[in-house]
Amino acid sequence: MAAADARPARERVLFLLKTRGPSSAASLAGVLGITPMAVRQHLQALAGDGLVSFRDERRKVGRPARIWELTPAAMGRFPDTHAELTVDLLRSLKAAFGEEGLERVIAARAKAQRQTYAARIPAGAALGEKLAALAAARSDEGYMAGSTREADGSWLLVENHCPICAAAAVCQGFCRDELALFREVLGPGVVVEREDHLLAGARRCAYRVVATDGGDDAATTTTPGGPSRPGGAPGPAGPEGEPR
Repeated sequence: MAAADARPARERVLFLLKTRGPSSAASLAGVLGITPMAVRQHLQALAGDGLVSFRDERRKVGRPARIWELTPAAMGRFPDTHAELTVDLLRSLKAAFGEEGLERVIAARAKAQRQTYAARIPAGAALGEKLAALAAARSDEGYMAGSTREADGSWLLVENHCPICAAAAVCQGFCRDELALFREVLGPGVVVEREDHLLAGARRCAYRVVATDGGDDAATTTTPGGPSRPGGAPGPAGPEGEPR
């Protein structure tokens, strides 16, 4: 691969490790459309920059599989909405106006988001369409979101990045209102529960979404975070083994 193409390819490797989680070179190669050897070269260069690391997983049969993942240093490659300034502003707001004043600010933000999402989510649409529209809106805000239909008929709304993570760590009200906001904009007859939480140590935030009124469909949905599969099967997300 030409030197001019090396940097974009390495950025794509980082993006896949961010959105898919720990992966083998073989699985990354399948998505990128290049050879596993080329992917390994990119991974070795990224490891030299301190952006990725690996672990060898033992398997029942064959040689151990080498699994690659992002290091904490790699998180700086993904958007953060002026973290330090945001945290300072939140602390100043709390000091000046107290907890009640800070809650009013969070509520005002949630109200603005509610209006934005309501304008983008089709009224009366099937749950899959609503989730696709919501994921697209969240991706526009930097959350790298996507929705997939699961084998049990439920949906999974995934956010692979949090552009306000520093602010959310200081003020848990953002995460609380986020969950309430999703429940409201998806409408009645829908249950939304958080399964993974970045602030609790997970690599992403994920929400299980279930229609309780029988108004769901099984249509295939493609969103910025990745496509779902026809018939309800989830897209590939887990690591795959490969010989070292």
